[in-house]
Amino acid sequence: MRFQVLDIIPHQDDPITGLQVDTAQRFEQVIESAVRAEELGFDSFSVGERHAGAFISSSPAVVLGAIAARTKKIRLHTGVVVLSILDPVRVAEDFATVDQLSNGRLELGIGKGNEVAHFPLFGKNVDDQWDLLEENYELLAKLFGRAPVDFSGRFRTPLEQFTTSPRPFQEKVRIWHGSATSLRSAELAAKHGDPLFSANAIQPKENYKKLIDHYKNAYEQAGHDPAARYVGSGSGAGGVYLADSTKAAIKEFGPVYEALTNRRDVPGNNTPYRSIEHAVQEGPLLVGSPEFVAAKILDYHQSFGHDLQSISLPTTQPFAAQIQTLERFAKEVIPLVNTQTTLWTDKDPQFKNTLEKEYAV
Repeated sequence: MRFQVLDIIPHQDDPITGLQVDTAQRFEQVIESAVRAEELGFDSFSVGERHAGAFISSSPAVVLGAIAARTKKIRLHTGVVVLSILDPVRVAEDFATVDQLSNGRLELGIGKGNEVAHFPLFGKNVDDQWDLLEENYELLAKLFGRAPVDFSGRFRTPLEQFTTSPRPFQEKVRIWHGSATSLRSAELAAKHGDPLFSANAIQPKENYKKLIDHYKNAYEQAGHDPAARYVGSGSGAGGVYLADSTKAAIKEFGPVYEALTNRRDVPGNNTPYRSIEHAVQEGPLLVGSPEFVAAKILDYHQSFGHDLQSISLPTTQPFAAQIQTLERFAKEVIPLVNTQTTLWTDKDPQFKNTLEKEYAV
């Protein structure tokens, strides 16, 4: 299995202490997290895109460009580019630039976004969100190709023998399709033989399994080789938190998690898991001992068969604590997971679910 760090760059105060870093410091934290993730052997670093609420991730291409300048080998993802509201020509130009700056490390995640507030901001009709996504994806995929593009669509002026500049560094940029709930994103990915990234954030595991199974079936029905099919998975709203025991992790992180998830003014904050115990026991939240968290990832892997596991740091906490969590995850969780999984394959061996009982190590 491969591992990714995702930051959708929330910019909030710590609900316990009330402290909040300024905007420039928060961006520097993102870059430093990516640098440390590379040093620790993470496979990729992903930056989200939001245009409403307490987030400063409105320009992921700029942030990834800064990360590209400070790193050498870690893959650079978007999680996700809100393609339904953007001009595909601009997206192709911006991210081909990132691909060149990083010497071919870009992997683009696209989606319609999980909030509706951004549609009027960009002059789009929310009723057109799926049609916008599909048309914009079709054009973006052509622009990332090598041939000049002829294109006519419903939402933009036609293009004739058009090529964006710069061209991507890579011969082919991998495009992931992000989905929080919708089968339509899964179907779009399957139709084009692209990988799927399941948010795995706010719903029970069975709902995401249904989404992923639908994608896998549609992928094969479209005639694509299953060996080239990849699935990514998130890890729940709230971030990763590790302690020596799961009881200790719940006690330490519980007040922060519950205060953040009960902030109803945050767009997308609609998780049904309002208590830390509920989120740990029944949701995808990765809070616990390293052994518990590794076993939980493996339990989800048994259901999803996913190839890429994404985690997010608890960004309202002091930055030193965030980095400590990142380091501990790399050194104590990833090795446990990788004893029972292999890289980029959907033929992983079966394994025994060793989730701890009653949050005790």
